[in-house]
Amino acid sequence: MAVDGNWNLTMTTPMGERQATLSLRAACGTLTGTQGAEGNTAEIFDGTVSGDNVSWKVSIDNPMPLTLEFTGTVSGDSISGEMGIGPMGSFPFTGTRA
Repeated sequence: MAVDGNWNLTMTTPMGERQATLSLRAACGTLTGTQGAEGNTAEIFDGTVSGDNVSWKVSIDNPMPLTLEFTGTVSGDSISGEMGIGPMGSFPFTGTRA
């Protein structure tokens, strides 16, 4: 699948730009993998893939406990979309294949 592999993400947040790594694998419409930032890595959950459209969630503890909700589109070696940060709203993210 076009989404499989490792990605380097840049997320725009209320605290400025943040970098993350993402490892994805798609099978039968389900998206699995891990996401890491600032030395912490977590399993993604509720991941789906449909064509070039992807979505997943990841729980973080730093800077505060939150569940981040990602929706995006893969185009070749690029990925982009929106990251929902609970009550703080949604913010853009972009990424490139590592």
